[in-house]
Amino acid sequence: MFRTVILGFAALFAALATPAQAERVRDLGTFQSVRSNQLTGYGIVVGLDGTGDDNFAYVTQAMRGVSDRFGLQLPPGVNPALKNAAAVIVTAELPAFSKPGQRIDVTVSTIGKAKSLRGGSLILTALHGADGQIYAMAQGNLAVGGLGVSGRDGSKLTVNVPTVGRIPDGASVERAVATGFENAEVLRWNLNQADFLTATRVRDAINARYPGMAVVEDGVTLALRLPYGANARAGIMAEIEMLAIDPAESAARVIVNSRTGTVVISSAVRLAPAAISHGSLVVRIDENPTVVQPAPFSDGETALEQDSDIDVYEEGNRVALLEPGASLAELVDGLNMLGLSPSDLVAILEALKQAGSLKAEMVVI
Repeated sequence: MFRTVILGFAALFAALATPAQAERVRDLGTFQSVRSNQLTGYGIVVGLDGTGDDNFAYVTQAMRGVSDRFGLQLPPGVNPALKNAAAVIVTAELPAFSKPGQRIDVTVSTIGKAKSLRGGSLILTALHGADGQIYAMAQGNLAVGGLGVSGRDGSKLTVNVPTVGRIPDGASVERAVATGFENAEVLRWNLNQADFLTATRVRDAINARYPGMAVVEDGVTLALRLPYGANARAGIMAEIEMLAIDPAESAARVIVNSRTGTVVISSAVRLAPAAISHGSLVVRIDENPTVVQPAPFSDGETALEQDSDIDVYEEGNRVALLEPGASLAELVDGLNMLGLSPSDLVAILEALKQAGSLKAEMVVI
């Protein structure tokens, strides 16, 4: 199975190794002031079918606050022990240029002992930005994809994650975020990945359309001097985003996920001459239990005798020779000859890097 996956990677990256095609500027980066903002809030979900927080102190405190707003007073020292309520954290993403009255989605997550949010409703909750200001108000019925049930004997059954839910269009925007889009003297455009060559090509494409407008500040940022006024700037930015350029070839990089054994190799990876041999020690243990009967007319009992056969041997291995300047496809073919498991592949790539044969940055995540 692993061999099939490796060959699939070879076919995929062989296609990616062809000359880069033109890409739109909008796919390579974003304008610095045009971005989304994260919102968070603390709220209460009610209407749960006995799956709430019960004696969680924060729920009791919050419910007292809700009761006070409606003119209801809970006697001091009384714990309502509400099993149908849960304390939650509410999060949302406020898109750029959002205006008051627009709706955004929210995610609701438990922070206490609640077992499930299925069937619950979020009470009106204020969503704050990083500056502490309220930018949206959230409320509504939750859509929960998970399910959690438990029995009196302590047994539990959980499907997916029942303690997180979403409310589509669950928050109303109350405040717009200032972007400086209309009046900023200079607007900055940032590459998604730092690259001086790509930044220079984007600058040249912009200046060919609007002479003298763009200046490269570093490997990520271009400074653009645009005319004042939202209408004029919007038209120019739309044209800039649709400009096509040939981006620089991606950096030679090998990404290794040490937990899953996943390996991703970019098309720019090259190799110096190297020979690879990877053997594996195999330990085989066979258990052959034998039933032993007692002698006739004796007081003995039937017994089970264990008979273990242990065999240790090293499987035959092959040597894969990698030629100078080997490409990604040749690297994969060479490693595939050895019939490697994911963990073996990671070990060999690390050894190639240490030997100086792997001409790429190796990133372990």
